[in-house]
Amino acid sequence: MTTVLIILGAIIVYAVITYFYQKRVVKTLTEEEFRAGYRKAQLIDVREPDEYAAGHILGARNIPLSQLRLRMKELRKDQPIYLYCQSGLRSGRAAQMLYRKGYRDLYHLKGGFKMWTGKVKKK
Repeated sequence: MTTVLIILGAIIVYAVITYFYQKRVVKTLTEEEFRAGYRKAQLIDVREPDEYAAGHILGARNIPLSQLRLRMKELRKDQPIYLYCQSGLRSGRAAQMLYRKGYRDLYHLKGGFKMWTGKVKKK
Protein backbone atom coordinates (compact mmCIF):
# COMPACT_ATOMS: atom_id res chain seq x y z
CA MET A 1 0.00 0.00 0.00
CA THR A 2 2.79 2.46 0.89
CA THR A 3 4.55 1.67 -2.40
CA VAL A 4 1.39 2.55 -4.32
CA LEU A 5 1.12 5.86 -2.45
CA ILE A 6 4.80 6.68 -3.12
CA ILE A 7 4.36 5.94 -6.83
CA LEU A 8 1.15 7.97 -6.97
CA GLY A 9 2.86 10.85 -5.17
CA ALA A 10 5.79 10.72 -7.58
CA ILE A 11 3.43 10.82 -10.58
CA ILE A 12 1.61 13.83 -9.15
CA VAL A 13 4.87 15.69 -8.42
CA TYR A 14 6.13 14.91 -11.95
CA ALA A 15 2.85 16.18 -13.49
CA VAL A 16 2.99 19.42 -11.49
CA ILE A 17 6.66 20.07 -12.39
CA THR A 18 5.97 19.34 -16.07
CA TYR A 19 2.94 21.66 -16.04
CA PHE A 20 4.90 24.62 -14.65
CA TYR A 21 7.92 23.94 -16.88
CA GLN A 22 5.64 23.89 -19.93
CA LYS A 23 4.01 27.17 -18.85
CA ARG A 24 7.50 28.72 -18.78
CA VAL A 25 8.69 27.49 -22.18
CA VAL A 26 5.57 27.87 -24.36
CA LYS A 27 2.88 30.52 -24.45
CA THR A 28 -0.62 29.06 -24.70
CA LEU A 29 -2.80 31.12 -27.03
CA THR A 30 -6.56 31.29 -27.44
CA GLU A 31 -7.82 30.67 -30.96
CA GLU A 32 -8.19 34.43 -31.47
CA GLU A 33 -4.58 35.12 -30.38
CA PHE A 34 -3.32 32.15 -32.42
CA ARG A 35 -5.18 33.37 -35.51
CA ALA A 36 -3.70 36.88 -35.09
CA GLY A 37 -0.09 35.66 -35.30
CA TYR A 38 0.22 32.33 -37.08
CA ARG A 39 0.51 33.74 -40.61
CA LYS A 40 3.76 35.51 -39.64
CA ALA A 41 5.18 32.36 -38.03
CA GLN A 42 6.13 28.77 -38.76
CA LEU A 43 2.85 26.90 -38.34
CA ILE A 44 3.51 23.29 -37.33
CA ASP A 45 0.97 20.48 -36.91
CA VAL A 46 2.62 17.85 -34.67
CA ARG A 47 -0.10 15.21 -35.20
CA GLU A 48 0.52 12.04 -37.18
CA PRO A 49 0.19 12.16 -41.02
CA ASP A 50 -3.22 10.44 -41.08
CA GLU A 51 -4.62 13.00 -38.60
CA TYR A 52 -3.11 15.84 -40.66
CA ALA A 53 -4.60 14.45 -43.90
CA ALA A 54 -8.06 14.25 -42.29
CA GLY A 55 -7.96 18.03 -41.77
CA HIS A 56 -5.48 20.71 -40.73
CA ILE A 57 -5.20 24.47 -40.36
CA LEU A 58 -4.64 26.11 -43.74
CA GLY A 59 -0.91 26.73 -44.25
CA ALA A 60 0.32 24.27 -41.61
CA ARG A 61 3.30 21.97 -42.17
CA ASN A 62 3.13 18.47 -40.73
CA ILE A 63 6.06 17.51 -38.53
CA PRO A 64 4.73 14.75 -36.24
CA LEU A 65 5.97 14.73 -32.66
CA SER A 66 7.32 11.23 -33.35
CA GLN A 67 9.64 12.70 -36.06
CA LEU A 68 10.45 16.05 -34.45
CA ARG A 69 13.90 15.07 -33.16
CA LEU A 70 14.97 14.05 -36.68
CA ARG A 71 13.34 17.01 -38.45
CA MET A 72 14.13 19.86 -36.03
CA LYS A 73 16.61 21.36 -38.53
CA GLU A 74 13.62 22.23 -40.77
CA LEU A 75 12.63 24.89 -38.22
CA ARG A 76 14.22 28.32 -37.95
CA LYS A 77 15.20 29.67 -34.54
CA ASP A 78 14.81 33.30 -35.67
CA GLN A 79 11.07 33.05 -36.37
CA PRO A 80 8.15 32.31 -34.04
CA ILE A 81 6.88 28.72 -34.05
CA TYR A 82 3.15 28.11 -33.66
CA LEU A 83 2.39 24.52 -32.73
CA TYR A 84 -0.82 22.57 -32.48
CA CYS A 85 -2.00 18.98 -32.12
CA GLN A 86 -5.41 17.44 -31.51
CA SER A 87 -5.90 18.58 -27.91
CA GLY A 88 -2.80 20.54 -26.84
CA LEU A 89 -0.88 17.73 -25.12
CA ARG A 90 1.55 16.78 -27.90
CA SER A 91 2.17 20.39 -28.93
CA GLY A 92 3.19 21.15 -25.34
CA ARG A 93 5.62 18.23 -25.40
CA ALA A 94 6.95 19.39 -28.79
CA ALA A 95 7.54 22.87 -27.37
CA GLN A 96 9.51 21.43 -24.43
CA MET A 97 11.64 19.43 -26.85
CA LEU A 98 12.30 22.50 -29.04
CA TYR A 99 13.06 24.67 -26.01
CA ARG A 100 15.76 22.23 -24.88
CA LYS A 101 17.38 22.65 -28.33
CA GLY A 102 17.48 26.44 -28.13
CA TYR A 103 14.18 27.49 -29.72
CA ARG A 104 12.59 30.29 -27.69
CA ASP A 105 9.69 31.93 -29.56
CA LEU A 106 7.17 29.11 -28.98
CA TYR A 107 3.37 29.21 -28.93
CA HIS A 108 0.65 26.58 -28.94
CA LEU A 109 -3.08 26.52 -29.52
CA LYS A 110 -5.19 26.15 -26.37
CA GLY A 111 -7.40 23.08 -26.72
CA GLY A 112 -5.71 22.05 -29.97
CA PHE A 113 -7.20 21.43 -33.40
CA LYS A 114 -10.46 20.09 -32.00
CA MET A 115 -11.23 23.62 -30.73
CA TRP A 116 -10.28 25.34 -34.05
CA THR A 117 -13.16 27.04 -35.87
CA GLY A 118 -11.14 28.67 -38.66
CA LYS A 119 -10.32 27.50 -42.17
CA VAL A 120 -9.37 23.85 -42.54
CA LYS A 121 -7.80 22.01 -45.44
CA LYS A 122 -8.35 18.30 -46.11
CA LYS A 123 -6.24 16.14 -48.39
